[in-house]
Amino acid sequence: MKPSLITLLMSVIATGLGAETTVQSCDRTVTFDTTPKAAVSNDVNLTEMMLVLGLADRMVGYTGISGWKTLDQEMTAGVEALPELSSKYPSKEVLIGADADFFFAGWNYGMKVGGDVTPETLAPFGIEVYELTESCIHIGEKDAASMEDMYNDLLNLGAIFDISEKATALVQGYRTELEAFTADLAPLETAPRVFVYDSGEDVPFTAGRYAMPNALIEAAGGTNIMNDFAKSWATVGWEAVVERNPEVIVIVNYGEVTAAEKRDFMMSNPAFADVDAVKYDRFVTLEYVEATPGPRNIEAVKKLAAAFRTQ
Repeated sequence: MKPSLITLLMSVIATGLGAETTVQSCDRTVTFDTTPKAAVSNDVNLTEMMLVLGLADRMVGYTGISGWKTLDQEMTAGVEALPELSSKYPSKEVLIGADADFFFAGWNYGMKVGGDVTPETLAPFGIEVYELTESCIHIGEKDAASMEDMYNDLLNLGAIFDISEKATALVQGYRTELEAFTADLAPLETAPRVFVYDSGEDVPFTAGRYAMPNALIEAAGGTNIMNDFAKSWATVGWEAVVERNPEVIVIVNYGEVTAAEKRDFMMSNPAFADVDAVKYDRFVTLEYVEATPGPRNIEAVKKLAAAFRTQ
């Protein structure tokens, strides 16, 4: 007996064929004819977005973590069934060799402008790319970083993988949690001046207005002293930091130089002796996965808010 037309249509729907999904990825409108089944994510925060949405079974691996960072117990458990295809940025050949059909990455989060791995270079091999919203500033204009950047990525991933209901519920939960938390915060007389110290001794690598810590600091009641710096993550001169005299320093913890070593560098350097944050030893540490867009941003706001209210 030949299958009925209804049966055929149900089969098409079940396999994801014919059900197009279109999302905005930076300056591109990307249409997915089928749901990705062999995804790769780059970096720890993007990988955690995939995991929190329950997409590990749609992945063939991840890249760009062990070359710079270590996984905590929660993340290790989440990716234990997946191979790390590259310890740092993947090559085009690595992604092709994994038979990937989807790459979740960003500019300076696995891709570089003009580099070997871009949406354009991967397209001929059937690998679609979704770009991290925070990173879009590297290829065009966008508003200052906000929590909406992270929410947008989760919602778009939900649409791409046909789990929009789950993604919407997750994002609404984050919104509700953050709104309830900030509504109960003790008010501050003035917003503390905050400097984000990522790395570097000769010149510091920090977060400008387009990097996620700018949004985290504002949500916690502070002001990023580099909120007029029209960059995402970039270097500035120490002179500018001293002149703006931060009251709190946020250290981003990852890599070979520990958060304690970064604090010791600032505390022991006479050039910073008159900086309020150094004078009063007001440092707070965010793990890399907290300071970059991802599911741990809500906890990062809570950690910052507590630090801003500790004298």
